[in-house]
Amino acid sequence: MDHNQEQSCDIAFTRVFDAPRELVFKVWTERGHFAKWWGPKGFSLKVVKMDARPGGEFLGFQTSPDGNHVMWGKFAYQEVVEPKKIAFIQSFSDEQGNTTRAPFIENWPLEILNIITLEEDEGKTVLTMKGGPVNASTEEQEVYNGMAAMLQQGLEGTFDQLADYLISLR
Repeated sequence: MDHNQEQSCDIAFTRVFDAPRELVFKVWTERGHFAKWWGPKGFSLKVVKMDARPGGEFLGFQTSPDGNHVMWGKFAYQEVVEPKKIAFIQSFSDEQGNTTRAPFIENWPLEILNIITLEEDEGKTVLTMKGGPVNASTEEQEVYNGMAAMLQQGLEGTFDQLADYLISLR
């Protein structure tokens, strides 16, 4: 990993899930599972494409509870090591998978690197997520930094959904 990417890891987040590591890995990498929990609370996710391997891509769209807002997004998978690591660059996109600006905030970084590591701990899984902008301008980095607390809150909500989903699979 080059120095720039290492520097850009601005968010670090750890959460323990009461599920085996293999299962947590599976719900991150299989489209049937992923669609059931990823994204903001109340939004539904439709997965168009999911190829969780290095060089592979995820493409999908989320619809708001009222149906008025549709957001497309994509992941470019960098590293996928079963069952312990998933790294991907996340972007907003159009239906074709072309990178686009965020619909909700001007100067949001075009690309965010997410590195997820999964560690086994007596039948539970410790998930650590690190991330931050890649190739961002100073202004984009500042916008990201200013939104970091809100981003962290959004992740909490998403991970609550993941925890509930994992319980439902028992």
